Amino acid sequence: MDEYIGAIDQGTTSTRAMVFDHAGRVLAQHQLEHRQILPRAGWVEHDPVEIWERTNDVAREAFAGLRLRALGITNQRETTVVWDRRTGRPYANAIVWQDTRTDRIVTELDRDVRGRVIRQRSGLLPATYFAGGKLQWLLENVDGLRRAALNGDALFGTIDTWLLWNLTGGPDGGVHVTDVTNASRTMLMNLETLQWDDQLLRIFGVPRAMLPQIRPSSDPASYGRTPDGVPLTAALGDQHAAVVGQVCFAAGEAKNTYGTGNFLLLNTGPSLVRSSRGLLTTVAYQFAGQPAAYALEGSIAVTGSAVQWLRDQLRVIATAAESETLASKVADNGGMYFVPAFSGLFAPYWRPDARGAIVGLSRFNTDAHLVRATLEAICYQSRDVVEAMQQDSGVTLDVLKVDGGVTANDLCMQLQADILGVPVSRPRVAETTALGAAYAAGLATGFWDSPDDLRANWDESRRWQPTWSSSQRAEGYRRWKMAVSRALDWVEIGAA
Repeated sequence: MDEYIGAIDQGTTSTRAMVFDHAGRVLAQHQLEHRQILPRAGWVEHDPVEIWERTNDVAREAFAGLRLRALGITNQRETTVVWDRRTGRPYANAIVWQDTRTDRIVTELDRDVRGRVIRQRSGLLPATYFAGGKLQWLLENVDGLRRAALNGDALFGTIDTWLLWNLTGGPDGGVHVTDVTNASRTMLMNLETLQWDDQLLRIFGVPRAMLPQIRPSSDPASYGRTPDGVPLTAALGDQHAAVVGQVCFAAGEAKNTYGTGNFLLLNTGPSLVRSSRGLLTTVAYQFAGQPAAYALEGSIAVTGSAVQWLRDQLRVIATAAESETLASKVADNGGMYFVPAFSGLFAPYWRPDARGAIVGLSRFNTDAHLVRATLEAICYQSRDVVEAMQQDSGVTLDVLKVDGGVTANDLCMQLQADILGVPVSRPRVAETTALGAAYAAGLATGFWDSPDDLRANWDESRRWQPTWSSSQRAEGYRRWKMAVSRALDWVEIGAA
């Protein structure tokens, strides 16, 4: 019987299981959504038990009748779970990466020397985005949690850890581990040693006893087996899995994932490049027995969700796909620029005080101009990150590999090439996140011999070449930066 590689892709809105063959083709898949729990303004939660149930359901459906050599996991990053080691019951709902309840915690940290320590040791900056502040909030606000953590009864994990623990037995000997990519998103791991850092643990008040062991992203011995005996041999955060799925294995190669937000990662190889321009230094991946590959990352909060806003709130389009049709009716943005800073700006600005702004309006403008300006905003925000990456690393991109739902919008991808002045390349296999988890799992078991095998699988679906003149590109970017300046200083952060 033929063998295949399975992948579980646990995302922000849904969980998907997929099966890949040796050529990286999809043989089977199943996907289910889960609830978004919004108890207060700025709070976003998930039910960890529901996510575990959805994982079981999609795996059962997708893997039925197929023989798996190994299974890899990829997951929404930073989302924070705490649970009872003895019963497996969560102490609270998971706090999702989008949740901003920790704004006062991270604002206070960023005002003194602790912020500099966090940057230097973790490669991150104090932000509501990351897991360390979320875990501190839970320890301070959930009755009995700190005592249980000190006693060794409470466990912490990002979603990969929660799923791996349950997949390997839960209260009956479940493996409590995470990988270096997920650990690198906590503000608790030392980026040089790839281990939990005592000084960072003290800053956030986190007992070491509740933390999982940190392992390479791809490893035949780290993650245990499922009850059916399938080896669990890989775990990666979703954006890191996309780096592997896009076979960005060489220093200087970059990928940009376009979803609710954008996540642009540049592989810097074994060199740890510290950003001075608002980017994050993170682990790209680590294969067993090899040094970690590092990356510079630019996380953009609002891209695809700006198109959703046009659809759901303004109702100028009925479907996301309609944005391409409407925007194509005009030759340019008509002088209109839209900065979709609905809850602040992420990289490279990191300005929680920013709010959305539409500037340059005249009576000439139509809904088509607004939609086109929205697509351009996705691309200009990506250029902001690429500019910072070039300045930090000295690397000039030859091509930008892209993936994610928004890349189905051909006009948006053409605009991206025009605004960057760099070719944009979309792969034939769209599910790069799940594919990356499968690749990492297969490398650990010899299903694929080396990253060169994976490069041979990669195939381009389409490439967009820049068409704008250099003067048009420069003038558009100058006006975009003016628009961003208008969006700053709109709310007071950290006020009582």
